[in-house]
Amino acid sequence: MLPSPSLRAGCALTALCLAWPAAAQTAAPAETQADGSYHDPRSDIVVTALIPRSQGDILSGTSIVTGEELTRSLRPTIGETLARQPGVSATSFGPNASRPILRGFQGERVRILTDGIGSFDVSNTSVDHAVAINPLTADRIEVLRGPSALLYGSSAIGGVVNVIDSRIPRRVPDEAIHIDAIGTYGSAANERSGSGEIEVPLTENFVVHVDGSYSKTDNLRTGGYILSKAMREIAAASDEEEIQDNARLKGKLANTAAEVWEVAGGFAYIGDGGNLGMSISHSENTYGVPSRLEVEEEHDHDHDHDHEEEGHSHENVTLAMKQTRADLRGEVAVNGGFLDSIRLRAGWADYQHQEIEPSGEVGTTFKNQSMESRLEFVQADRNGWQGASGAQFFTRRFQADGEEKFLPKNQTDQFGLFTLQSLDLGDTRLEAGARYEHTKLQSDPDADLFAEASQRSFNALSGSLGISQAIMPGWRVGLNLSRSERAPSAEELFARGNHAGTQAFELGNPDFGKEKSWGVEGTLRGSGNGYSFSLAAYHNWFSGFIYESVVDDSVCQAANGGAEMEFPCYAYAQADARYYGFEAEASVKLAQVGSYAINIDGVADYVRATIKGNGPAPRIPPLRLLGGIEAQGARLSARAELEHVFEQDRVTDFETPTDGFTMVNASISFKPLAGNDRTTLMLSANNIFDVEARRHASFLKDFAPLAGRDIRLTARISI
Repeated sequence: MLPSPSLRAGCALTALCLAWPAAAQTAAPAETQADGSYHDPRSDIVVTALIPRSQGDILSGTSIVTGEELTRSLRPTIGETLARQPGVSATSFGPNASRPILRGFQGERVRILTDGIGSFDVSNTSVDHAVAINPLTADRIEVLRGPSALLYGSSAIGGVVNVIDSRIPRRVPDEAIHIDAIGTYGSAANERSGSGEIEVPLTENFVVHVDGSYSKTDNLRTGGYILSKAMREIAAASDEEEIQDNARLKGKLANTAAEVWEVAGGFAYIGDGGNLGMSISHSENTYGVPSRLEVEEEHDHDHDHDHEEEGHSHENVTLAMKQTRADLRGEVAVNGGFLDSIRLRAGWADYQHQEIEPSGEVGTTFKNQSMESRLEFVQADRNGWQGASGAQFFTRRFQADGEEKFLPKNQTDQFGLFTLQSLDLGDTRLEAGARYEHTKLQSDPDADLFAEASQRSFNALSGSLGISQAIMPGWRVGLNLSRSERAPSAEELFARGNHAGTQAFELGNPDFGKEKSWGVEGTLRGSGNGYSFSLAAYHNWFSGFIYESVVDDSVCQAANGGAEMEFPCYAYAQADARYYGFEAEASVKLAQVGSYAINIDGVADYVRATIKGNGPAPRIPPLRLLGGIEAQGARLSARAELEHVFEQDRVTDFETPTDGFTMVNASISFKPLAGNDRTTLMLSANNIFDVEARRHASFLKDFAPLAGRDIRLTARISI
C-alpha cells in the first residue's frame, strides 16, 4: 500500500536530508563512587529537553527511568511501567491497554514518543486501544511535565513521555558482538516475556542491530472483588441470580490474556563528522479487553456462564493489533561559530487493529497511517547562551469500518516551527521557548455519520518564559510562565457514534474553536552530600477547555437520526477550566553500613481540576504518597516500599467515588558479574498483601481492579 499524497510529500521532505552526514554524541564514562555504588553521568542528561542538559537544569518537572529502576518497574504497558513516577498515573483499562496520565491530563493532551517522534497508533482515540510501544525494548524512559513539553506539540499540555531505545545504534561496540537480553516471569498474570538485541560492528564506523521480543499472559488475577463496592450493592439488589453472582466474583479478571511479539532491525554509520541510521520494525499484539459485568437487568440472558471466573457480562472483545514502521535518525556536526549541529528525526508507520467479537467475526477495523519528521538546528554555546530551533511535520490518515465506527475517515496535517533559548549567567539562568503550529483537519463524507465533508484549519501559538536562581550551594528556585493554544483533535470535532470501548455514544462538535491556557509553574530543587529534593507546583487556567459530559439522550438521538440509544450520550463541550497541583520527590542517605548505603526516598503528588459550570473534571487521580527504604551496594541491593493512594470523592455526576488503598512492595537485586553493572537478577513482590486497588483515572475502575499479589523474577543480561 502506497502512502497518501501528503505522506509522500512528507517523505520527499525527509529525502532532502538523507545526504547529510551526522555527528556522534559523546558523554563522560560511567564511574564507581567511593561508597562502591555505580553512577553513570549520562543518566542525568535529559535528551528530550531539546538542548541536552542535566535534570536539575530543566524548569519543569522531569523524570528519568533507567537502569535498575527501569528493570524493577517494567510491565507489559508503558502506563503501568511509569505509574509510580511523580505526577504520573495510568488509564489502566485492564492490564493490556494502559496509557500514562500526566498531571491529570490524558489522551490528546499527553504525547507518547519513541526517540522523539510519535508512536503512530490510535491510543489517543480510546482507552481500550493499546500504545504501540513495547517497554521491553526501552533503554530509558524520559518524562517531561509542564511547558517544556510544548516544544513537541501544542497538544502536549500535560507532558511528554519519550521511550528511548537503541534500534538505531548510537555507538560502535567495543566487542565483536554485543548482546542485551531481558526475561521476566510475573505470577499475577502468568506473564512470560523476553527480549533480546544484538549489535555487531561491521567496520569501525558501521553498526547493525537486530532485536526481538515476545510476551504472553493469561487472565490477570486481582486482589479482592472484581466489582467495586458501589457496583456490588447494585448487583446484589437485582432480582436475577446471575447478576447477583457478579457481586460475589473475586480473583481473575476475564478476557485479559494477551500475546505480543515484535522484530526489528537497524543500522547506523557513526563517524567523527556525523552519524546516520535507520530501522524497520514490525509488531503484533492480540489482547482481550475486560468487559463491564452487568449489575442490573438490561435484557434477557439465555446462555451458560462460568460464574467462577467470567460472570455475567457484556460480550468480550479481543483486539488484534499490528504495526509496521520505519525510522530515520541523523546528525551532522557543524562546529561553527553559531551552529553546533543539525539533527534529523523521521518516521512512518502503517497501523491496523481489528476488534473481534466472541463469534470470531471482526466487528470494527481501525487503520492509521502516519508520518512525522523533525529537523533541529542546535546552536553552539556562546558565553552561556545556548539554543535550538527547528521545524516539525506530521500527518495522519485515520479510518474506521464496522459496527463501532464512531469517526468518519479523516486526515490531520500539522506543521510546526519551534525554538528554545537559554542564557546561563551563573547564579541566574533565563529560558524562553515558542512554538507556532498550523493544523488542518478534514473528514470525508460518510452516509452513516456526516453527509458532507468537513474541513477546519487552526493556527496555534504557544510560548514560555522562565527564570532559575541559585539560592545557596546546590539549591535553585525556578519560575516558568506559559501561554498555550491547542487545536481540537479529529475525535473532538468529528465523533458521532456508539463506542463500546467507553460504553458511550460519543458526539463531537465540528464548530469547536482553539483550546487556550495560561500556566505558571514553580520549582525548587536541591542536592548535597547524601540528599536530593525536588518540588514542582503548577496552575493552569483554560478557556475553551474541551471535555466530555453526559447529556440527555435526545441530544445524541437528534445527531443519530432519532435512533434509540444503546449507550449513554457523551457530548464534547467547551468551557473554562482550572488545573492545579504539585509533585515532590526526595531521597536521603541515612547511613553507610560497610559497603552498603542505606537510603530512604519518597514521592507525593496531587492534582485538582474544575470545569466551570460542570464541577470537578472527570477521572482525576487523588493525592498519593509513596515511600521506600533501600540498602544499596555495588552488587547487591534490597528495597521495600509503601504506596498509599487516598480516596477520591470529588467526582462528576456520572462517576462513582473510588476507595483509597495501600500497597506494600519489596525487591532484591543482584549483579552476579563483577564489573558488569548491566547484568542483573531481580526478585520482586508487588502488592504483597493482595489488596483490592483501583485507579480513579480508569474508565473501567468499577469493573477492573489492578493486579493482586504479583511475584516477579527478572533477569537482565548485557555482554
